[in-house]
Amino acid sequence: MVKGARLGSLTRAPSLTTLIFSLVVMLSCPVMSSSFGASDTEILLKFKGSLQHSNALNNWDPNVEPCERNRGNWAGVICLNGNVRGLQLENMGLMGTIDVDSLVSLRYLRTLSFMNNTFTGTMPTIKKLSALRSVYLSYNHFSGEIPDDAFAGMSLLKKVFLTNNEFTGKIPSSLATLPGLLVLRLDENKFQGHIPNFQQRDSLKKFNVSNNNLEGPIPASLSNLETSSFSGNEYLCGPPLESCESCSRRQLVLKIFIVVIMVVLFVAVVAALCSIFYLRKQSSVPLDRRPTLRDQMINVVASYPNQAGELKLPESTGHRRKVEHGKLSFIRDDRDKFGLQDLLKSSAEVLGSATFGSSYKATITGGQTLVVKRYRQMNNVGREEFNEHMRRLGTLSHPNLLPLVAYYYRREEKLLISDFVENGSLASLLHGKHNENQPPPDWPTRLRIIKGVARGLAYLYDAIPSLTLPHGHLKSSNVLLDESFEPLLADYALSPVINPDLSRQTMMAYKSPEYAQHGSITKKTDIWSFGVLILEILTGRFPENYLTQVHDTDTDLASWVNKMITGKRMSEVFDLDIGGAKSSKGELLKLLKIGLSCCEQEVERRLDIKDVVEKIEEFKEEESEGDNYASSVVNDGDANALRGV
Repeated sequence: MVKGARLGSLTRAPSLTTLIFSLVVMLSCPVMSSSFGASDTEILLKFKGSLQHSNALNNWDPNVEPCERNRGNWAGVICLNGNVRGLQLENMGLMGTIDVDSLVSLRYLRTLSFMNNTFTGTMPTIKKLSALRSVYLSYNHFSGEIPDDAFAGMSLLKKVFLTNNEFTGKIPSSLATLPGLLVLRLDENKFQGHIPNFQQRDSLKKFNVSNNNLEGPIPASLSNLETSSFSGNEYLCGPPLESCESCSRRQLVLKIFIVVIMVVLFVAVVAALCSIFYLRKQSSVPLDRRPTLRDQMINVVASYPNQAGELKLPESTGHRRKVEHGKLSFIRDDRDKFGLQDLLKSSAEVLGSATFGSSYKATITGGQTLVVKRYRQMNNVGREEFNEHMRRLGTLSHPNLLPLVAYYYRREEKLLISDFVENGSLASLLHGKHNENQPPPDWPTRLRIIKGVARGLAYLYDAIPSLTLPHGHLKSSNVLLDESFEPLLADYALSPVINPDLSRQTMMAYKSPEYAQHGSITKKTDIWSFGVLILEILTGRFPENYLTQVHDTDTDLASWVNKMITGKRMSEVFDLDIGGAKSSKGELLKLLKIGLSCCEQEVERRLDIKDVVEKIEEFKEEESEGDNYASSVVNDGDANALRGV
């Protein structure tokens, strides 16, 4: 008892300080674990969860590592030494929130690009990613003021692209103090106030603040730049623009003129409102509440002003209709004719809006359903040449071409009108959500689509041999599917009339290997695009070259397939959802070889269109019994059948 009592006396009760410290450690451990223990896969999947309309990221598979050395297995993921080096999520239609907090744990992240999406709201707090070197947020719908310290502490930042957004307020002064800044693009926004005194006179290579609402003298450190870097800012002055003295006199005259115009406009608006009120009061016919095509176009202009531009179509003026600046030109005799105003008044819905153009589904009185595509960047030729090219397209007739029904020409506006196709695009069929009502396409359906595309492409080659690019924009979103899942090629033969700058940015032809290497395109450029399409159909993978503006041999789909073959990983190549292919292993391998032969880096080694069609026509579309295609159908030993590709 004494011994026990002595032992008990040696054990001191823990102090209050010790208890508090232990409690803090215990509570903080889970937080520390979750913050520092998450893998790149977990971090990126959490980030994806904050996004909307993220179908383009469907191959972000938790069972596949995002990075494999210097190659990214996930769409838009850039890798270096097995670590996530950058995210290039461009042209994906993404919305939602850019969850910067979840990206903080990516230790090696150096570049972010979310260009050409539909993000809204204020700019993300990217300064939390202090190690970034490049930030690309251009061509979105970010708005509001950027905090003055938004770039504080980002000493490694070299490139900042914020072009074509809706930012307001002053240019943050923290940009002017970045020591290594090389490129800054703030053009096509609504920035106000003075330009900060940028200190990177020697290092700054490209700088553009054009088309904003900036004012005051241009800092001396930027006076050696080109005039175009500052154009579109009425109240900026000083070298390289005109002197501030002459600018002040011009501004005074301009302000007086603006006041007069505003008074005139106010009177006109009041008169118009009174007129509308009177007409509504006199009319006993209720207004049709369904949005018209004109309404939808105006809505798109309001929502996507940087892409759509001001709506410039002739309007009806009641009983005194003005002479129209243009009218619909029908180029097919097998369609009912209707007027431009009938089209603009038809009920409509928006199908999509992108850099290349906006699309609408319009239902004309009488039940005729059409697709209207509106283009703003189609001014490469004059009126006569444009009309001639459209008439030429109107003479094309093939079961696998979507026929052009009519068009509208005006210098600022082009409308191309075609039939509405009920089953949507091949891209949606392959990469959209699948369920009982919309299962993934089986082997016979995929083969039928490939055959139809080959036939349609061959017809274009024969019908318009003078075109270097008979199609020019072949990709899965431009392959539509009718009620029998027969493919119809869309957006074909438009390269002669599309503005060259836009062609190089958006059309598939200009992402080809030969354009990347030599700045050239040939008749076999379409064959390369067709090869990518075949591989996309067979693998079920979304081609990354759809999303980039340049060709990258390290990330394109053909390179990935070749690496799988070389690495004896054939079981990973084909889409596991291909049904009815159990006894078609030989045809799968042959078609894969054809796709790779169409994607040869060297143009001379590529198959020509006649050889492609001849080889594909040999395949039979008979459906085989069996479950979905599994990795056991084609195994690693089958790589021998593809040697030499």
